[in-house]
Amino acid sequence: MMFINKLSHIIKLCLIALSFIFIGNAQAEAFKFVALGDMPYSQPADFLRFERLIKVINSKKNAFSIFVGDTKSGSTPCSNEHVHKMTSYFNSFKSPLIYSIGDNEWTDCHRILAGAYNPLERLEHIRTLQFNSSNSFGRSKLKLQRQADVMPIFRTYVENSLWTRDNFLFVNLHIPGSNNNLGRDEESNKEYALRNEANLAWINYAFDLAKEKAYAGIIFAFQADIFYSDETANGSNSGYRETVSTFRDRSENLTIPILLIHGDSHKLKIDNPLLSSKKKTLENVYRLEVMGADLVQAVEVQVNSKESSPFSFRPILIPLNVLGIENKK
Repeated sequence: MMFINKLSHIIKLCLIALSFIFIGNAQAEAFKFVALGDMPYSQPADFLRFERLIKVINSKKNAFSIFVGDTKSGSTPCSNEHVHKMTSYFNSFKSPLIYSIGDNEWTDCHRILAGAYNPLERLEHIRTLQFNSSNSFGRSKLKLQRQADVMPIFRTYVENSLWTRDNFLFVNLHIPGSNNNLGRDEESNKEYALRNEANLAWINYAFDLAKEKAYAGIIFAFQADIFYSDETANGSNSGYRETVSTFRDRSENLTIPILLIHGDSHKLKIDNPLLSSKKKTLENVYRLEVMGADLVQAVEVQVNSKESSPFSFRPILIPLNVLGIENKK
């Protein structure tokens, strides 16, 4: 009997040890998420293409999706109906979806074809309807940490948020195209200055947090192509100059892998976009520009903390979504 009891105890210890091994392996496993944006542009024609893409994304095992802004073109109406429709689309994603606001949703809404709206009124409507809680979109919700809750001085910016996954920090920022809303008129310049201050504070907070918590890397998501040209990134009238310099300075001093995800220019691009203060490539900073507009596709990103270069990319290409393919059938 004593031998049986000892054997039983040994078996229990072995099972406990194995459970810790399996838990450890699970925590160390790579995970995947999807990045997409700048769609559906041509409406209503692109609604079907967007629905196909959502269906394919929902069939995969991804931790979440990140939508980097522009839910329509800049020459289609910025209506309440469109905001509600996109909210419904975002909530049809099976896994959580995090949304960065683009310029076509508000800064460009003063255009006649967009409905001649007041851009600030449109932005307020989006914040009230789509960012009224700290939860993500999607059928499965992700609890986000919002800048508005962490930094009361920036309580307006409910769209800026962060979350973590397997020792990686994810940061959502409201940096839209159209020069970050700088330069159109006095009202837009004032809005830009206040939001830019909030964005810079949120970027710095993320780097400080990553250093304090010893995170393996940081992933930032926003809409604008802040690297479109040297004038865009560094020009005296650029609405992105301080953002680019902050990313550069902080990435140069905290040499963990950094991934910047954006849309805006509609072409799939993966590169090292930043130069150091000594004009050398910052090899720890990667950029993923997602496809969009006519290209209603997405990118699956794998993150593996075991790799020194932890990010890998695979386009999600749907043959039926290739422009003009339906007309050839």
